[in-house]
Amino acid sequence: MKALLILVAVLISVWLWRNRRDSGASVSTKQPAEPKPQDMVRCHHCGMHIPGNEAVVGKQGSYCSAEHQRLSES
Repeated sequence: MKALLILVAVLISVWLWRNRRDSGASVSTKQPAEPKPQDMVRCHHCGMHIPGNEAVVGKQGSYCSAEHQRLSES
């Protein structure tokens, strides 16, 4: 009976040790993804450079806001 209790204690210890080791490794290997560089475009109205995915595209080019697009194209 004593040997059975020791065996159970050893198995639980090994199981806990492996779970801690696996969870610690996964935290340290995960690195935040670096954002990719974005193309910058120039506002046709004021000349300010903004990321291409934030630009408002109009008939004459890219704009930093819908207001600048309206002012330039009207």
